[in-house]
Amino acid sequence: MKNILYLLILFSFASPAIGQKPAWDSTFRPPTHTAKWQQFKSYANANTDIISLGNSIMAGTDWMELLGEPHARNRGISGDISFGIVERLDEVTEGKPAKVFILIGINDISRNIPDSFILDNYRKIIHRIKSASPTTKIYFHTLLPVNNEFTQFKNHYNKDEHILYVNDELKKLATKEGITLIDLYTPFLNANNKLDKQYTMDGLHLLPSGYRKWADILKKGKYLDK
Repeated sequence: MKNILYLLILFSFASPAIGQKPAWDSTFRPPTHTAKWQQFKSYANANTDIISLGNSIMAGTDWMELLGEPHARNRGISGDISFGIVERLDEVTEGKPAKVFILIGINDISRNIPDSFILDNYRKIIHRIKSASPTTKIYFHTLLPVNNEFTQFKNHYNKDEHILYVNDELKKLATKEGITLIDLYTPFLNANNKLDKQYTMDGLHLLPSGYRKWADILKKGKYLDK
């Protein structure tokens, strides 16, 4: 009887309370994280590099081909979170690149990482780039919308309030830090305020049409100009 009582007490402490928010883990790294990081480290660096830094959405295209930009370098890792970007940021800054374009955070939201921690990592990323490579121009993208009419990525759907909050706070942060903010959220919305189906294969990732639209946003904004 004592053993059963002990197990019940232990279980009550180990189990989350009713209504408690799901736990989150800042140490999560996708299975390919280390291998991709080592691969990036093996590449030569140049101060003319234009780095695309982020997760699978950033990794999902050939930026050199898409933009017709020979200096474009893709440093996206599928499944990465903002803590992973902070961890591997030295590889990005060591070559003193000309520009860094950043899109990160939707996987954090899907893993229930609090918005405040995502924003704190944004600050760390900005400050560390400024410190390690003062001449590098920093471009932060707002998070894209998602579309819950698909089924493949349920943890990413129905968290629009978090996406909107992070984007709103990122705008304030960009103004405060004097960096360039690129709005990806608004141009990709449909009439129902969801990621437009013509641009996505699964409500999260982009089709080639989505990347072409993204490229048009960068070109029209003259973010790639010298």
